[in-house]
Amino acid sequence: MNFVFPSFLWALLALLIPIIIHLFNFRRYKKVYFTNVKQLKEVKEEKANRSRLKHWLVLLSRLLALAFLVLAFAQPFIPREETEIVKGNKAVSIYVDNSQSMNATSNDVSLIEKAKFKAREIANAFGPSDRFQLITNDVEGKHQRLLSREEFLTYLDEIQTSPNVQTLSTITDRQKQVLAESNLEQKNIFLISDFQKNIVDAETDTSYKYYFIPLQAVEQQNVFIDTAWFESPVQMINETNQLVFRLNNTGSADVSNSKLTLKINDQIKALKDFDLKAKATKIDTINFSVPQGGWHKAELSLTDYPIEHDDSYFLTFYIDEKVNVLSINESKNNRFVNALFDGDSYFTMTNQSVNQLNYSDFNKYRLIVLNNVKSISSGLAFELKQFLERGGSVLVFPALNADMNAYNQFLKSMRVNTYGALETKDKQIASINVKQEVFNNVFERMPRNIDLPKSSQSFEMTRFSGAGEESLLKFNDGSTFLGKYNVKSGKLYLSAVPLDDKVSNLPSHAIFVPMIYRIALVGGDVQKLAYNIGEDNIVEVKNLKDMASSDAESVMKMKSGENEFIPGQKVIGNKAVLSINNQVKSPGFFELFKNANLPLAYFGFNFNRKESILEYFSPNELKDRYNTDNINFLDNDNTDLKVEIGEINKGVTLWKWCLIAVLAFLLIEMLLLRLWRT
Repeated sequence: MNFVFPSFLWALLALLIPIIIHLFNFRRYKKVYFTNVKQLKEVKEEKANRSRLKHWLVLLSRLLALAFLVLAFAQPFIPREETEIVKGNKAVSIYVDNSQSMNATSNDVSLIEKAKFKAREIANAFGPSDRFQLITNDVEGKHQRLLSREEFLTYLDEIQTSPNVQTLSTITDRQKQVLAESNLEQKNIFLISDFQKNIVDAETDTSYKYYFIPLQAVEQQNVFIDTAWFESPVQMINETNQLVFRLNNTGSADVSNSKLTLKINDQIKALKDFDLKAKATKIDTINFSVPQGGWHKAELSLTDYPIEHDDSYFLTFYIDEKVNVLSINESKNNRFVNALFDGDSYFTMTNQSVNQLNYSDFNKYRLIVLNNVKSISSGLAFELKQFLERGGSVLVFPALNADMNAYNQFLKSMRVNTYGALETKDKQIASINVKQEVFNNVFERMPRNIDLPKSSQSFEMTRFSGAGEESLLKFNDGSTFLGKYNVKSGKLYLSAVPLDDKVSNLPSHAIFVPMIYRIALVGGDVQKLAYNIGEDNIVEVKNLKDMASSDAESVMKMKSGENEFIPGQKVIGNKAVLSINNQVKSPGFFELFKNANLPLAYFGFNFNRKESILEYFSPNELKDRYNTDNINFLDNDNTDLKVEIGEINKGVTLWKWCLIAVLAFLLIEMLLLRLWRT
């Protein structure tokens, strides 16, 4: 047994006072004479013995009452063997998991309410002078400091479930950051959560004491839409577009004859029946078409109970009504390129001479074709590089008499492969990269003996490490016929042969049309389809068509129903970078606008699907994962955390029992004095 204040034990010397009083408090008797002395003498001796016993018992009661009173002030305790008792004020950081999964119930009480109750017990287990930090998945600024117990309890009552999801490593890093700034002797970290497996990644630090408090809900069935994406990077008007989606079933029961609904712009476009086994994942496609260009809002939805927050998936996409293509020519237009685009109203073809370029119009185009240009000036090279970095595509067909020094100066600035010597020998294309987006799904089935283009003259391509070339077409000697390079957001395509039917039969070959079409269509930086609430605080908007005509002084706003806010914003050309800063709290479609009647863009926001995977660490699994001396597990629902944490910090305290003993011995003394008649 140890004492919190052992110096109080000196007060035990006060036990001498009642002993001295008892010994020196002699009673003086007055003699009274009677005739029958012998009988009175016997009565006197019997009474004196009883009185002496009573006095000794009273003295003992007083001594014990005083001794236990002194012990109560010394605060005795029995320490736990594995716990080192630290005196002084303490810093306490408490994480309350307020993610969507904490809406689950256990014994008809939601886990979030249980977590708040446990946090309140923890705060009450510490002293009034200890300091507290409250942290949730929202990681708000007001939670990044130490509070008094009263402030802590006030903030605790305000906690509600949130769409934000954080890993435990992120949470514990924030906790340690705040605790490290305090000069208090003991630093405690409490984690109250359902401990879903996909968020548990924290590593412990031996300079802190950790307390894990797992809350377990009743197992629930959950089928949800995990994510969705398009089969093709570009969607087209009045064409069949394939939307790919992934479904998850985290429950223990199979699902059959369920239905998935696709809405485009609030109109049902397609229905899909599906079956899904327990603990299984399924990837499938759903087809649709749209009759016009512009922004489109797509919603995939299913019906699932009781967990419904992940039954819908919102995404947006943009379809150009026209695709603008610029051909930069040396002297005359290329008849093959003109014939290709002139026959399709979806494309708008523009020809310009290399000596009469309007660089300010480059932003209007998705694809720029360099057609047999002899030399690339420094000004053109700079503008093409800027065009690529903004998300455009450039397709280069060099001239036979090209100035390769000028070409390669342009190519070296982007750290891609360069042109070498001109070879005058017959070559034939031997392979097509059908996995790459340009040729993906162009062929239903690749024929074995397909007749591919050939050339009589071609440029060698030098190879540099780190150039990042993707060969789309290869010659039979392994060299590249057509290579693709990513230049920041844009795509650069380099052909080893000129676009001339005297050199190659590519312009008249059947592969030419789908190749050029796909290069034009997949050009440009693809807009992100959907965002996760709380995860994506930065949103990029590209190809803002109406920015030039909008009022430059006004600000852009985002709106969904009654929720309207002004995001942080920075406009660069026809692209805007928006800072959301956790202002989106519910899933759905948000529109970006300056003028409410002319939306600039649309975004789909969804709850983070990490919360939908209902896999949790059990208390025993947590103990196996975190088996160190500085970690305590408080996993009993019936445990009074105030008592248990007090015992961990101070051992088994005995001062209350000492006070009870004081009262008991004072009661015994009172009974002896009142009821024992001598």
